[in-house]
Amino acid sequence: MPNKSKSLFFEVPEYLTSLVPYPPGKPLEELEREYGIEDPIKLASNENSLGPSPKAQEAIRSAISSLHRYPDGSGYYLKEKLARLLGVSSGKIVLGNGSNELIDFLTRVFIRPGYEAISSDPSFLVYCKMVQAIGGNNIVIPLSGYRHDLENISRAVTPKTRLIFLDNPNNPTGTVIHQEDFDAFLEDLPDHILVVLDEAYTEFVRTDNTPNAVEYAKQDRRIIALRTFSKAYGLAGLRVGYGVMDREVAKYLERVRQPFNVNTMAQVGALAALDDQEHLKKTVDTVWKGMDYFMKRLEELGCRVMPSETNFILVDIDRDAKMVYEKMLKEGVIVRAMTAYGFPKHIRITVGLPEENLRCIEALRRVLKS
Repeated sequence: MPNKSKSLFFEVPEYLTSLVPYPPGKPLEELEREYGIEDPIKLASNENSLGPSPKAQEAIRSAISSLHRYPDGSGYYLKEKLARLLGVSSGKIVLGNGSNELIDFLTRVFIRPGYEAISSDPSFLVYCKMVQAIGGNNIVIPLSGYRHDLENISRAVTPKTRLIFLDNPNNPTGTVIHQEDFDAFLEDLPDHILVVLDEAYTEFVRTDNTPNAVEYAKQDRRIIALRTFSKAYGLAGLRVGYGVMDREVAKYLERVRQPFNVNTMAQVGALAALDDQEHLKKTVDTVWKGMDYFMKRLEELGCRVMPSETNFILVDIDRDAKMVYEKMLKEGVIVRAMTAYGFPKHIRITVGLPEENLRCIEALRRVLKS
């Protein structure tokens, strides 16, 4: 039985009382008031600087009159469209309220007290939080050279291991897993383990030498692809994501999925966004050009920069990241201090519009000189 600690009139398991909530950022309006700044730019949350597709916006406006109806509980049309685009059966797709909810589904189905899930440190914080929330044990393997250490992850596998979470590209480093390393990793992996490749930033990847989880799912391999409309498609505020996986695994996730988990506006917006490939291409081009700009300018400032396959960049500023974050706030530029991720001298910057990138560099230049 898990240890329990008393709280008022009820008992809560220790693995919940020790669970630290996900740290939310402050609203822009509150930062403006607190720091006395005007017209701040937010380059901290890896959002799409271009915003959502115009087609998605128009589709959402047109659907407002139907808000008195419940959403399509099965997400039929969205799953069918995704299935056609990806070349898989719709029965292999599970929709979620953001890809976060897919992580929740996976832990609820496959983890129980005493079972283990392996993830890297640092990586997406939600993996460990969901495993702990269900009473499972987190086995956390440090990155090696800013990359997933597949060899040590493989060594950490035990008969109690059920899930391995790998964000590819990694957040916060932006690095990817090399294809040959992943294939070697899979060779010795026991059959009872599911590998979850979180591909939230897959649209921004430029290299061909990295695994595509959907291709493994097509072969009924025990690889699960997690994807989202929050990043490249600019629908972060609607919370819609999906997983592609073996049909049998999908059936179990559907058993724990709540009815109507993906709201009407999210489904309508995602469907229209998939039709707007021009906006997606513009987004990716903007990010790639912005990334090249940041790489050059940051190196000129004497910063060490991690090559990234995402829409953000990890920057070693060789000084206290929290201090730089605070000074950048006063400049009206919001970046992310990486102290909580184990990088006390790093900041993470989301690639923005050209004028935002320029403003960020100029602000950082002043801060570093001060």
